Amino acid sequence: MSEAIVIAQKAPFKVELVEGETYYWCACGRSKNQPFCDGSHQGTGFEPIAYKADKSGKAFLCGCKHSNKKPLCDGTHQTI
Repeated sequence: MSEAIVIAQKAPFKVELVEGETYYWCACGRSKNQPFCDGSHQGTGFEPIAYKADKSGKAFLCGCKHSNKKPLCDGTHQTI
């Protein structure tokens, strides 16, 4: 990767997802539409992660971009 990950925030993003919909989670941290991709990763070596919601409702997507369960938050933000 040509650039470092930008920590968007040291907390998860609480979002409402719709079952069966595919969302593109920002992996680089540069998107102005956090936690979703807006194309700001162009030229960085990062790509968004596609995530298909398995149920409708609240989800907590990683804001620090370091989760081991991307795009879901696993609490890693508490250690960085």
